[in-house]
Amino acid sequence: MYADEWLLAINKPPGLRALPDGYDPSLPHLRSVLEPLWGRLWIVHRLDRETSGVILLARTAEAHRMLNDAFAGRNVAKCYHALVVGEPTWDVQRVDLPLLADGDRRHRTVVNLKQGKPAVTELRVLARWGGYALIEALPHTGRTHQIRAHLAALGLPIVADLLYGAAAASVPLQRPALHARSISFVHPHTTAPLTLVAPYWPDMEAALESLKAGHPHAG
Repeated sequence: MYADEWLLAINKPPGLRALPDGYDPSLPHLRSVLEPLWGRLWIVHRLDRETSGVILLARTAEAHRMLNDAFAGRNVAKCYHALVVGEPTWDVQRVDLPLLADGDRRHRTVVNLKQGKPAVTELRVLARWGGYALIEALPHTGRTHQIRAHLAALGLPIVADLLYGAAAASVPLQRPALHARSISFVHPHTTAPLTLVAPYWPDMEAALESLKAGHPHAG
């Protein structure tokens, strides 16, 4: 999606790990796939293995440090699109529910008012189709599985996200329907503002098209 001497941004396919697997380091991950083509890379942030979309990597140690500072200072804006089971009664919603990672026997992130860390997600409904909705999610914090856990807590689990309670859906998708749609930040060296938008991967595009075809007048 973007490359210069300091940065590399890709539209990560679903199924590719951001970091090496702890049990089998030989499995493909971002650096093992990209470094033969681009040289030494530094991971700046993560996406779940099955989440598709834009992800940033640094090409120098200095860019890595500066981007880490930007993420730590919450000076990076990330936007996700999630296809959920259910139809929200609201158009816009702010979710402010503390989350505890690895909070139950299934190692899920769960809402925990006493032990959880602050977590805020802004939600906006983009479309509705008879029992499903496409939601824009803007996380203001970076908790593990934050969007998945917050949507599940609202009774709107992401399509095909079996870990967080989505039953088998009629939508043709074999992984959680979560896509990192865009990222906005200031370039660490040029200081130019950048916004990178990742097209949907074909599986999510097909799921959305099937819903549109079945509900041509919905939205």
